[in-house]
Amino acid sequence: MSIKRGNSTLKELNHLAEIYENYDTFVIDLWGVIHNGVTLNPNAIEAVDQLKKNSKKIVFLSNAPRPSSKVINFLLKMKMDKKYLDHVMTSGEAAMYAINQKKFGKTFYHLGPTRDISVFEKVKDNRTDLQSCDFILCTGLFDDYDNDLDFYKQFLAKYISKKLICTNPDLIVHRGNIEELCAGSVAKVFEDLGGEVIYFGKPHKEVYNMCFGKNEKVLAIGDNLRTDIKGANNLKIDCIFISEGVHRKEFNSSSELDKLLENYSVKANFFQKELKW
Repeated sequence: MSIKRGNSTLKELNHLAEIYENYDTFVIDLWGVIHNGVTLNPNAIEAVDQLKKNSKKIVFLSNAPRPSSKVINFLLKMKMDKKYLDHVMTSGEAAMYAINQKKFGKTFYHLGPTRDISVFEKVKDNRTDLQSCDFILCTGLFDDYDNDLDFYKQFLAKYISKKLICTNPDLIVHRGNIEELCAGSVAKVFEDLGGEVIYFGKPHKEVYNMCFGKNEKVLAIGDNLRTDIKGANNLKIDCIFISEGVHRKEFNSSSELDKLLENYSVKANFFQKELKW
């Protein structure tokens, strides 16, 4: 249950402190809000610290194609304080649960970089080739073809009768200032070829069921309109759009943000350039 929306026009929120008391639970994206893949955002960490001090529930929800434990370790290496990491959920964690239950069959072909193998660690013996697999498990792009979507059009064209399981619906991410393609871009290629994709992660409702209960007043915070903000809309919960994230090259001034959201068919209650207390 969320706070009732008033005017649907996007409003700039100078400080999270202005509205935090209206919510019990804060579902916060990681990449693009808390960090940029290289360093933590100090202002975002301050906001998280203030929420923690005010006994608010903080859930970090990430479209990462890896188990939650791997993301926690990544954050700890960035010097994030462990006290903030009580609730971390990833799209990879949700996908791993389904894969371990053989929800899509037994054997699979892994499409993605070797660094993502932890997502199928418990069923690694069921990994096989593309011709004989029950389903395709996509965690990202091959290291040798990390910027060439045409390769995947040819590579997957003969296998659209199989289901593709996408563990990260994001199309792109920024590592520092460098733009990188994500598993969602490969999944889109597969769909364009006529194949069926099953997504794990935002904006799909299932992953949110692992984050909060029905009676919690929830505020979602994220920088991706396709996933973070669309997911909030799907769940009918309030949200803050972080504008200096994944979409930062798509507008020139804050006056253009309403149009940007309209282009993605989403709504947000507030926006901030970066998460700020």
